[in-house]
Formats: sequence, structure tokens, C-alpha cells
Amino acid sequence: MVKSHPPANVTDLLLSDPLFCRIHSEANASFTTRRKGHVMYQKPGFQLKKVVQMGLLLLGMCILTAPSAAQWTETPALGRAHHIIIPQSRSFTLERHRVGVAIALVNAHIRIIEQTATTTLQIELVNHSSQPEEAIVLLPVPDQAVVSAFAFDGSAPEPTAEVLTAEEARRLYDEIVRRVRDPALLEFAGYQLIRSSVFPVPASGRQRVRITYEHLLSGDGDRVDYLLPRSESLQNSVPWKITADIQSRHPISTIYSPSHQLVTHRISTGHIKVELDSVSFNEPGPFRLSYLREGDGVNATLFAYPDPQVGGGYFLLMAGLPADVSKLATIRREITLVIDRSGSMAGEKFHQACTAAQEILANLREGESFNIIDYSTTVSSFASQPVTKTPYSAQQAAIYLQSIRPSGGTNIHDALLEALRAKPTAGTVPLVLFLTDGLPTVGRTNERIIREMAEAANTYNRRIFTLGVGEDVNAPLLDYLSEASRGISDYVLPGDTVDHKIAALFKRLQGPVLVDAELKGRDATGRINLIRQVLPDPLPDMFIGDQLIVLGQYWNDQPITFELSGNYLGRPRTFTFTFDLDQATTRNAFVPRLWASRRITELIDHIRQVGAPTTGSTVPLDFDPFTDPRLREMAEEVLRLSTEFGILTEYTAFLAREGTDLSNWRNAQTELHRSLNQRAVHSRSGQGAINQARNYARGKGQTVLNHRNSYFDEQMQSVQYANVQQLGNRAFFQNGQRWTDSKLVGTDRTPQPDVIVTFGSERYRQLLDRLIGQGEQAVMSLSGEIVLQLDGQIILIRNSETP
Repeated sequence: MVKSHPPANVTDLLLSDPLFCRIHSEANASFTTRRKGHVMYQKPGFQLKKVVQMGLLLLGMCILTAPSAAQWTETPALGRAHHIIIPQSRSFTLERHRVGVAIALVNAHIRIIEQTATTTLQIELVNHSSQPEEAIVLLPVPDQAVVSAFAFDGSAPEPTAEVLTAEEARRLYDEIVRRVRDPALLEFAGYQLIRSSVFPVPASGRQRVRITYEHLLSGDGDRVDYLLPRSESLQNSVPWKITADIQSRHPISTIYSPSHQLVTHRISTGHIKVELDSVSFNEPGPFRLSYLREGDGVNATLFAYPDPQVGGGYFLLMAGLPADVSKLATIRREITLVIDRSGSMAGEKFHQACTAAQEILANLREGESFNIIDYSTTVSSFASQPVTKTPYSAQQAAIYLQSIRPSGGTNIHDALLEALRAKPTAGTVPLVLFLTDGLPTVGRTNERIIREMAEAANTYNRRIFTLGVGEDVNAPLLDYLSEASRGISDYVLPGDTVDHKIAALFKRLQGPVLVDAELKGRDATGRINLIRQVLPDPLPDMFIGDQLIVLGQYWNDQPITFELSGNYLGRPRTFTFTFDLDQATTRNAFVPRLWASRRITELIDHIRQVGAPTTGSTVPLDFDPFTDPRLREMAEEVLRLSTEFGILTEYTAFLAREGTDLSNWRNAQTELHRSLNQRAVHSRSGQGAINQARNYARGKGQTVLNHRNSYFDEQMQSVQYANVQQLGNRAFFQNGQRWTDSKLVGTDRTPQPDVIVTFGSERYRQLLDRLIGQGEQAVMSLSGEIVLQLDGQIILIRNSETP
């Protein structure tokens, strides 16, 4: 039941709007009557004044003629509830002596039709006490959201739910914070709230609560954006399962979430379903989802973040391909399979490699071409040049694979040279799948010599996709060969199988659509470059189903015209997109953080590659790359970006170590040099090199935030940190009970506060208002003390402890 009374004189105006009438019809149809053992929110006849309220909240109409919401909405109260449930955060107990009601799981289902979203949350609650408890739900929602359903299990008086304005929600937050003395609630100050009526949670039992709300989505051009507010706190461990069903009259080019990993299922050109990948069930932060409608060929959209410190700001360009792949006459491929037949490959590994090779040949289209190169101490090949696939050539290739017998050493240099030297078949994209299970042992084995040969010999721009089998491989070498040629590297680890890895790699190479891509960003005259520090560089090729995520900086606030050019479906083509930067906002804080993650990865890999020995196959123990001032500058930038954005790697994890003096920049530099030299430079093979390769692959292509700063350590175990907190466009480092703003790290002195603000004081409320105005209120949700830099002042906030 919606407890509000909008003026009746807006009825005719609302009912004349077709969008409102459609939403009214859908909302009315969604209401369900009471049934046995289950209470649904419902109102017989769905009174017109309730419909009008939905229209007011949804469309924001009649603001100039109607009284403010505060004039006709009742002030909410906590009633008799002892527990407050905020699904996006956690549960709060109003009386310290009471046993809490906890959130066990949240299932979220999102239905998006064009630009209208319906969100249903099912909250699973558990009561750990031996007596029944009563609770209410407070649900932060986007502006102009409309509650359409509220239900819980069991019999009780008619359940109700109402939407509170941001001002009303703020008053309620203040009341709750005063009672529980827990600042965590303040993270959602400034949002509208849905407040439910009180409902029971049975003794030592469970309760399921369901709330549905609707709202219109914002967008930019062909892009539509959805946001589900959720806490960024790393302390919240409630698992979320999120599904979304997106439907559009126009074909959907691509789906993107910068906040969480997704699994995508395309139903049709205009219908896509997504679900949260299991690795993201416990990931914090707002759930962001954007979909891009199809354009003429490649379509693109821009997310921009303003930052005067870089002269303009940061951008994320998302590009997608046409949805109907059946209409794409993709570019033909030329596949060269390079198979290691050294003695160490004997047995199941080699059998799996040959099986995978036969699968690849079977899945090549008629007219595509291939060759097989096998190597050990010497190098052999199926044909002197790549041959076109025909029934006869495929049959002969299968016979050739069956004839290969493993023996001898590992001559990587000559095998690679043989794969790169031949002139490719005209009109094809030449791809090399290079498999090895060991270090170079025969011929020229020096890492630098092999790299230099590959660069010089690859005159036909073959893409090299490397696959290292096991841990006895030179990971920096394999990563370099793939990265320099627009390929990718991967590794077969214990528990993996060679054939599955090869099949997964080949699946990613189905149907080249845009290759040899280049990106330029210029002003209206077409003469002045407006973008820099663009990552990745070079751009990867785009195959069927791919999306392109490009990050960089812009140095001017004028409109940017992007030109994405390359070989599109076999012909040169340039796609042009012009974006105004008036949509740049600090709410896109994920953009600079993703850029910084990629930049850190790029810098670390450059240092790693410098470690390649000039002679022999091992790095001298006394080699120190940081005698070179250029490498010292790179390490300095790694440290600066890591602290500024709160990004940890295996090389900068010491920043999160208890007792680290974050004000001592010189010590931090020394520690970073030691870590990079010991790990990135001197570790070239073995498990300690493979883990770095996996971290490198994740970092260089990162498109999703890494809230917990997870990475793989030397034992291939996932490591996470809870004492480095990313909050919007800020980051905080915890030492003891104090959180320090990353802006104050490395100042060579312990920051002394200019102002001290105490929890619950008038100055505290004024500071909260300032932060709400800047969209940074989440800062106040940290427990303990907070040292914050704001508008040139250092502020010490003495928060209460989380109970």
C-alpha cells in the first residue's frame, strides 16, 4: 500500500501519456491476491490515486504545479521493528542485547524492456534467536523508482511498502544511526528509499521477502544504463545472485558491466539474458549494466570521467559488432598449428594435442587454409606453404598427425621461424597456434634472440597465440610473442587438459570481423589529437561475439571524434563517432581505476621483459634493472598509481601490510624495487612465473573492477585484501583502527588534521551533506577513524566502532 496522496488535478495529464499508461497496465497486472500461506501486496481495483503516485515518481511530472512530496507524504517511523534489513548492505539490530536477524542470500532479477526496468529482489533471512523477531526492509533505489509489489511468507496483516524521498530517507537514516551508532548506513544517504511495513521472522527460522520496483533508465545515444545500488564495503559478505533479461526492438550489439563478471546468453538479436558469474557472487559494489544497440557495422559509446589533474579526464570507449552473425561474411582464416613433439610431450599430452589439431581442421570452413609444423630437435611440416582446406587436404593432414612421434629436445627458435616465414594465403587473417611444454633447449635458446627473431621474421603480421603446457616454460617469452603480434597467451595447468585448452582458444577465433584496427581521437578539425595513454596498444582483432573496451586519457573538454579503422569483413573501413563530454561525471569512477589497472600491468610487464638475459638462458643473480633511470621512473609510476587508486598487485602488496609506514615514500620505493627485481625480473619459468603470467593476462585486459584486489600468489592461490578499500573515486588504506585517504599517502610525513569531526555532531552532519553533494558519502561508512583530504583540508573523522 503506497501511503501518499498526490494532487488529483494531474490525473488527466498523466493518463494522456502512452508510456505511463503502459506501465500502469503492467503494474496492475503484476498485483496478486492473497493465497494460502503466502501474502502478496495487493490493492483491489488498484485505485487511481495510487496510479497517479506512480506516475509522479516515475515521470517527475507536475513538479511546478504540485506541492512538494514532504507536504503530502507521511514521515516514516521504525515502529516496533527490532531489525532493519538493507539488502544491499546487511542487517542492523536496533537493540544491542538482541540476537541478530541475518541476510543469508539475495536473488535479484532484472527485466529491462527498452528503457524501463523492473527489479525484483528476493531476500532470504535467517533468525538466529529462539524467539520470533520483527523487521522492516529499507531498500535504497534510484530516483523516481516506483514500488509495485511487496510480499513475505506466512500470514500477517496486509503488507505495505512506500517510497521515501531522499530527504525523508535522510531523516530516517539519521534516526537509525543515532540508535545503533553505526555509520555503515550512511553509504546510501542521498538515495530514495523503499520502506516496508513490519514483518515477522520466525524463531530459529527463515523468512523470504520480495520487493519489486520499477524505474526509467538513463542512457546516452544508443546506450542504455542500469544501476542497482549496493554497498562497496568489503566487510559485507552476503552472496548475491543476479539475473537480467534485456529486450529491445532494435538489435543489441553488446552488453557490458564494469562492476561484475557476467555470463551472457543471446536469445535473439534483440533479446539477451545475463547472469552473474559465480566468481562475482560475493563481490561488493553497485551492480552496473549497460547495453548498446546495434549500429551500421561497428557501433560505439563513451563513458567519461573528468579529472583536471590530467588536463581533461579519462575515457572508456566500448565498441560492439552487429548482432546477427549469420549476415556477416567474415574474413577467412589461415591457421598454422605448431606442435611440440619433444620427448617430454610423450604420452597423454601429445595425444590430446593431436586430437585437438584434428578438431581444428574439421571446423575450418571450406576455402580457409592451414599448415601443421611439428618440432623437437629439428623442425618438420605438413606442407611447404599453407594449403587450402579440401576433403583431400584434411584427410592427408589427419594421416600426417598420426605419423608424428615425440622425441628429442625443444627448438623453439627454428619452429617459430618456420611458422612466420611463409607468405600467407591472399585475403586471409594469418593465425599461429604455438604449443610448447618446455624451455628452449636446442638451437638458439636465448630469450632475447628468439624475441628479436620473431619481430624481424613476422613481416606478414601473423597473430601468435601461445599455449604453454605445464610450468617448465618461459612465461615472459610466451607472453611477449603473443602480445607483440595481437595474439594472446594461455597455460595448461594441473587439472587442465591440452585438448580442452586448445579448443577453447580456437573457439575465440571464430569469424574475424575487424582486424588491424587503429583508433584516433581528434577535434572537429581532424588535425589535433585529443587522446593519449590509450590501452590496449595495439588494439586486438575483433571476432564474432567480441566487444572492444579501450581506455585512455583526454586532455581537452571539447567534443572528440573517434575514428576506428581497419579491415572490416575483408575491406578497409573507418567508423566515426563524435561524443560531447557534457556527460562526463565522477559517477564513472570505474573508468580511471580500470585505466590505472591496465597501465600498472603494462609498466610491470615492461620491467619484466627487460629482465630477459642478454646471454645464456638465466638472469644473472647480481642483475639490477633499477640502475637504469627509465626503469626507476616506471617503478615510481607503478607505486603512484597503486596508492592513488588503491590497486594492489603481488609486487605492491606490502602497502597493505600492517605497520607499513605509508608516509615513507623512499622505503616504499625500495620495497617495490626489491619485489620487482626478485619476482618479475628473475623469475622466468616455474610456478612462480606462471602465476605472474596469469596476473598479467588478467590485468592487461581488465574490464571489470577488482574490488578485493585479488591476484594469484607464487603457490597459485588466490589472495585478497580487506584493508584497502575502494570507494567511488577514492581509496583508503587501513592501519590499525584508522583509514587514510590515498591522497595523503607518500607525503613523507604523517598527515596532521586541520579539522576533527566527531560522530553524531553538527559538524559531522554538515560534512555528510558536503559529501552527499559530491556523491562521496560512502566515505562516512567506514568504521573507526578516517583521515580524509577534502577541499584542501585534512579532516579527521572519529566514527563509532561497528557493533
